[in-house]
Amino acid sequence: MAGGKMKKDKPQRGSPSAASNPHFQGGISFHKSKGQHILKNPLLVDSIVQKSGIKSTDVILEIGPGTGNLTKKLLEAGKSVIAVELDPRMVLELQRRFQGTPLSNRLKVIQGDVLKCDLPYFDICVANIPYQISSPLTFKLLAHRPLFRAAVIMFQREFAMRLVAQPGDTLYCRLSVNTQLLARVSHLLKVGKNNFRPPPKVDSSVVRIEPRGPLTPVNFKEWDGLVRICFNRKNKTIGSIFRQKSVLNILEKNYRTLQALQFSEKSPSDDMEMALDVSSLGESFGDLSMDADDGNDDDDIEMDDGDTKRAEFKERVLAVLKEGKFEEKRSSKLAQADFMHLLSLFNKAGIHFS
Repeated sequence: MAGGKMKKDKPQRGSPSAASNPHFQGGISFHKSKGQHILKNPLLVDSIVQKSGIKSTDVILEIGPGTGNLTKKLLEAGKSVIAVELDPRMVLELQRRFQGTPLSNRLKVIQGDVLKCDLPYFDICVANIPYQISSPLTFKLLAHRPLFRAAVIMFQREFAMRLVAQPGDTLYCRLSVNTQLLARVSHLLKVGKNNFRPPPKVDSSVVRIEPRGPLTPVNFKEWDGLVRICFNRKNKTIGSIFRQKSVLNILEKNYRTLQALQFSEKSPSDDMEMALDVSSLGESFGDLSMDADDGNDDDDIEMDDGDTKRAEFKERVLAVLKEGKFEEKRSSKLAQADFMHLLSLFNKAGIHFS
């Protein structure tokens, strides 16, 4: 209950005390299933704050503040902190920790799900987040307006390395391409699992994300449609991918639908809504095994040329690849400019991905 004392379970005889139990801090139990891994190394906290480049005038957004170890340093560095926390026990502990201190009037705590609540204005985001919300949170932040200066976030190491991966890197994937379309991403430091209480199963990394502005003039649903297809089998040639029956079926359906609607009037705002739907780029990134080329060729059946219209459409698609010299290239080696060029060639030929 707000304002009341938090009940602390007394350790039973023969059991480890709360002080010695790595799943407890101040009588609060941490739930790994909720991604609650509290930073316990003060030197690491100081390093994160220092590398964040916080200004004394900054409004700082913190997500998942836990018991406030990072929050305290953020309050000392910036103008104010807005902390979003889902767990009511942590909210109460956070309020208690700063109650009656000079820092209390510069801390605002929002209890709720950060993925569902409307975020207020902030200059910089610094956070040690639950790893299961990494992708949707990243794209929610990148869709936030007005643009913030930077986000410095602790991620699971493999996810972090996918964010910063470059063409030709083993971990280069759809997540890399979509994130880097919207932001400059850099790796700040690697963090071992023993810096947390309780320790997670994997190491972590801190990444800096700086939104690009203004937005790249591209329809993001179209862009993601293309990138999703290309990275479904990222180590195959683009020519092989676009000869697959399943891919051609999708593209032909879009093509015929748009042909049927070409004389209908469409509001200019429709395109604007699609173009600004940045958050859609973060869909279906929950599994770190995405974009894996597992060698399963069940879907790699090429479309036969029995149907004249289908054969003509297939030739239209392949003509686009030939024009841009993409037939023998592989998604894993293509840069942002390559995907942008390929999308423009397809659109020029009347072929769309949404």
